[in-house]
Amino acid sequence: MIVEAYPGADINASAVLAYLAPRIVKWWTPDEIIFAQVPLTSTGKIDKKVLRDKYRDRLSGAA
Repeated sequence: MIVEAYPGADINASAVLAYLAPRIVKWWTPDEIIFAQVPLTSTGKIDKKVLRDKYRDRLSGAA
């Protein structure tokens, strides 16, 4: 899971997992949380192609 935090936000992976725990089923829980800037397309949508290319090895699902 890739998370973009607000500037100056005090957040970490354990806080994100604690927030998600009561809201999603256990098998949806992400294995890794990456804090990074999320790239946007010219229309303001998340650029999934850039994310897939940049994090291909880390988020491939291979354990």
